[in-house]
Amino acid sequence: MSTYTGFHTSDDFSENQFAKGEYLKKSLPDSYLQGQDLGAEYLKWSVGSKTEVDFLNTPDLVCFSHLRWDFVYQRPQHLLTRFAKTRRVFFVEEPAATSDNSWCLEISKRECGVWVVVPRLPEAISEKEAIALQKLLLDALFADAQIQAPVLWYYTPMAMPFTHHIRASAVVYDCMDELSAFKGAHPELQNRESHLFSLADLVFTGGRSLYEAKQHQHSDVHAFPSSIDVAHFTQARNPVDEPTDQASIPHPRLGFYGVIDERMDLALLDGIAQARPGWHLVIVGPVVKIDPVTLPRHANIHYLGGKSYQDLPSYLAGWDVALLPFARNESTRFISPTKTPEYLAAGKPVVSTSIRDVVRPYSDEKLVHIADTVPKFVEAIAAALDQGQSDSTWLNRVDSFLSLNSWDRTWQQMNDLIEKAISARNQTRRNSTQQKAVASSQPLQAEAKRPSPVNASTK
Repeated sequence: MSTYTGFHTSDDFSENQFAKGEYLKKSLPDSYLQGQDLGAEYLKWSVGSKTEVDFLNTPDLVCFSHLRWDFVYQRPQHLLTRFAKTRRVFFVEEPAATSDNSWCLEISKRECGVWVVVPRLPEAISEKEAIALQKLLLDALFADAQIQAPVLWYYTPMAMPFTHHIRASAVVYDCMDELSAFKGAHPELQNRESHLFSLADLVFTGGRSLYEAKQHQHSDVHAFPSSIDVAHFTQARNPVDEPTDQASIPHPRLGFYGVIDERMDLALLDGIAQARPGWHLVIVGPVVKIDPVTLPRHANIHYLGGKSYQDLPSYLAGWDVALLPFARNESTRFISPTKTPEYLAAGKPVVSTSIRDVVRPYSDEKLVHIADTVPKFVEAIAAALDQGQSDSTWLNRVDSFLSLNSWDRTWQQMNDLIEKAISARNQTRRNSTQQKAVASSQPLQAEAKRPSPVNASTK
């Protein structure tokens, strides 16, 4: 199933209607069709890993994401692994297809403590059926794992149809991209986002430009631009073992890592390679949503495929300049590349196209080079190759800037806001309960004060 597809159904559709359909009569147990809850037999916990409620005083966090946990290590992984130190975290992915008519939730625990939940659904079912099945499976998971009033954390608004009924301690929308601008975006995505805005207590954005786009759509929006695990990426400043697939590539090396998709300026890569045959472009990352045939092919462009987060510093260490060759289009209008501070922490000069969240603050602080055309980009790379000799203060300024931009700091600020939101929700519930109690007692008080018919007639 497509990464950004999601599912949509009409508001008057329910899983009870779905349960009466021919498909589910073959799949659901008789007990469910008779009105009982879906049993835990539809949950496939990994062997020996079934969770217990081990954070009794802290609400669980259940995240709904358009990204796969094991795809590329980025913002969700950085944040949720930190949340998993203080509470149970369930990361619910978009559905994956099964080859037969079976369906279930596959649940496994990662070393970081995060529970990864994958709905496995038959490929041929309709969107309505898929939504209903996901709701049934989630309700079964909540019952079996004793998840009560969790923090609901959304990366995709497309989860709204099967999650909006869940009672939450707080609802958070961590908006890391303008998904509606991406290739293959679902036509209902913006409507779902509006629904999510109406339910969310907090909205976080992955960059300043995205904050500016969302700040008028919700009353409590906070910008949290891409942060950095400094200790991890500063490893690239020290001698490391050269990866075998990079060791034979000549210098100077111009490197990029990340997802290669419609956001990449392929014409720019092609132009650089042709303009300077002696420079070698090292491209690390998976190709997604575009045809690999469209990638520029030259002797000095080297596509090394995807690498693990742990291996990135060893590749960075062997580069002379790091690149952000993003196209200037709707899909990049609001991006805030996590790799910008990562490249800088590795001590590598950076050349980028004029992405707004790179220009502000990195170019404004004279930490990166900005260029958009092939000639200007080539000129900027040449300046970056000479940067160590021409600007001896650059690395000190980089370190000073990054010292205030850690994932630990971002997580702590987010966590503090969530705790305040939980307290506010609890206070609202208490106030509502008190108001209902007062309202219910008023008729009795009025009745007690009303004169009896006998007394009234004697006056």
